[in-house]
Amino acid sequence: MNTIYKAQLLQKRKWRIRKQIAGTAARPRLTVKFTSKHIYAQLINDDASQTLVFLSSLDAELRKQNLKSNLAGAKALGAAFGAKAKSAGVNQVVFDRNGRLYHGKVKVFADAAREAGLQF
Repeated sequence: MNTIYKAQLLQKRKWRIRKQIAGTAARPRLTVKFTSKHIYAQLINDDASQTLVFLSSLDAELRKQNLKSNLAGAKALGAAFGAKAKSAGVNQVVFDRNGRLYHGKVKVFADAAREAGLQF
């Protein structure tokens, strides 16, 4: 019962955040998802309902590094994602923390993406 309630609160936070932010072609939405084992990040153009860039810890190059869903993994994936987004021609993004607090892994991921050249 408690797990269901937590999931409902997380969904409410996601909806509340998504009411205020949206990705466009000029500034796509950068969303990050942390599971217990992996990290997923993507750039989304909400106007066209299109994913522009996707990267996860399951990627072939990143699997060799054996990334986990922790601070070190978030930093490595953030840097790799920032480089991939820059190569795709994206400089500015809107950050969607996906209902999570801007703290810990989410903050480390965002800082690493900023160091790689993304502006948000």
